[in-house]
Formats: sequence, C-alpha cells, structure tokens
Amino acid sequence: MTFPVSTMDYQTHHHSLTILFSSLLLLQASLSSSQLSFGFYANSCPNAEPLVKDAIRSATESQPALPGKILRLLFHDCLVEGCDGSVLIEGNGTERSDPANQSLGGFSLIDSAKQLVEIFCPGIVSCADVLALAARDAVELAGGPSVQIPTGRWDGRVSLASNVRPNILDTSFTIDEMLQIFSSKGLSTDDLITLSGAHTIGTAHCSAFSDRFQEDPEGKLTPIDNSMDGNYTAELIKQCPASASPSITVNNDPATANLFDNQYYQNLLANKGLFQSDSALVRDQRTRQRVETFATDQEEFFKSWAASFVKLTSIDVKTAQEGEIRMSCMNIN
Repeated sequence: MTFPVSTMDYQTHHHSLTILFSSLLLLQASLSSSQLSFGFYANSCPNAEPLVKDAIRSATESQPALPGKILRLLFHDCLVEGCDGSVLIEGNGTERSDPANQSLGGFSLIDSAKQLVEIFCPGIVSCADVLALAARDAVELAGGPSVQIPTGRWDGRVSLASNVRPNILDTSFTIDEMLQIFSSKGLSTDDLITLSGAHTIGTAHCSAFSDRFQEDPEGKLTPIDNSMDGNYTAELIKQCPASASPSITVNNDPATANLFDNQYYQNLLANKGLFQSDSALVRDQRTRQRVETFATDQEEFFKSWAASFVKLTSIDVKTAQEGEIRMSCMNIN
C-alpha cells in the first residue's frame, strides 16, 4: 500500500507552496537568534535534502505507517534536550532506554538515511538535521504540506533517561499540563493545537489509552468517559480487550489512518479522540474554537502546521561549541 501522493488534489499542493513562501520571512525572523538557516548545506552538501527525502520515500512505499513513527520520533527528540538527535543514541541510561521511549520506531530508517548522506558528504550533515528533514518529508509524503525548514543543527553529546519524563507529554495530560511543557519550550497554545494534529497519522499501543477504560470483575472493559462516541469505544475495546497483547496497536485516526489531513480535528468534534489529551482540546474554551476552524479548513491547518513545525524543529538547537557531527546516529563520536 502506498500513500496517495500522486492522486492528491493539485490545488492542495498549490496552497502548500503559497503557505510555504508566505511564511518564510516570518520564520526567518524568528530564527535570527540561532545559527539555523535555510539552505544551510547548499554549498557543503547540496544533495543532503534530496538524499534524505529519497530514503524516506523508498521506505514509506512499503511501510505506510512509517511517517507517523518518524514524526513521533522527532517530537520525542526535540522536547527533551532540544532538536539534537539525542534520542537516537543507544546505551543504558540514554533517552532511548527510558520506558516512555520503548515504543518509538523509525530508528533504522534515520540510520539508513544518515549512512546514505555520509557516502556523499562525510562528516557534514548532523543526525539532528537528518531526523528533522525526515519528519518534514514524512508529513509531505503522507499527503501533508510541503514545508521549508532551516538546517544547521549540531548533534548533542548528552542523552539521559532521567530527562525524558519531565519534558514529554503524556496522553493523560490536561490542557494546563500540556501548556506548561509547551510554554517552557517557547511554544504557544496555538502551537499545541496545531502540533496535536500529528495524531492524524500514526498508531498507539493499547496501554497509551487504557486509562480511558475500566475493567469490571468479569474482565470486560467499559469507558470511563461517557462522552466518547459509543461506536468508537466499542471498536477500541474490540481491538484492545483487557487481555490484549502489549504489542497490539490501533490507528490514531480511525478514518484516514495513513493520510496527513485535518480528519483528526473532525474526529475530536465527533468525540472520537483516542487520548485524554486529544479530547481535552475540544473541552477547553482556550482551544476548542481553533479545533473547529481546522476541522473545516484544511488549508488553515496546513498553514499553521508549517509555522509551528519550524518552531518545533528549532527548539534548543546546539551550536558547534555544544555539539558534534556524529558519524553514526547511534553513538557519540
């Protein structure tokens, strides 16, 4: 199964390009305090971005769920030590070893993309940039907007499991809990609503939303939250009974699982949010109106995604003094 990129409406691509170029000046201004820049590798490794995109395209043709994994991997990287590739490092006590990151995927694809770039441009392109570019491309290949992001990130040398839990969002979080973390990263309420749209693709293990159900004495699950759509909860219980294997996953978006679109917001308004943190967006007056806008206006969602994604991928980037260009994404040099 492949993504319906070739059959996507031409107008959507046209709108994406408009979104892209109309946002560049604003985004460049917001990045002026960092060393990131658009076309950072134009002279040192002009094929860097095409090489990463080719690797992602090739992999997603046979693994349609991969874009969701790559996007989630980026979130778990950027929210902890900043966008520095520290989540990619293997070893005891690293971010990757924390239980909260055990369900992450896509590591081998990032390693493969990095190895491909190393063949043509050894020692030039960071793993942090490869991951950011891969996530950007994964969204586009899944039908989302084409977004230009600046590059020039350096790879971090610190990766500690103890830094993971205080910095990532839990699926049971309230709006206030999510906003507290986002605010500490320089992200706004609008960024939270927009970036939550990442749940329009990807999958989740049953344990990620088990707190929305309770088990009766007979071992049957019933929803704790009666506002959830009845047919949706019945389907979730069918896919994830109390006896379900820990390896079982369900689609974040039950309608268009592998397509990056605005269906996620339509699901929220239909009371089909998978996580408590999803449902919270429609119950809070600070966020509901924007959810309603995105649900009816995909172009507006894509426009907002372009701006928020650049902000996400620019969190606490490392400088040459603070980082390195890793030869292997799995190991510090």
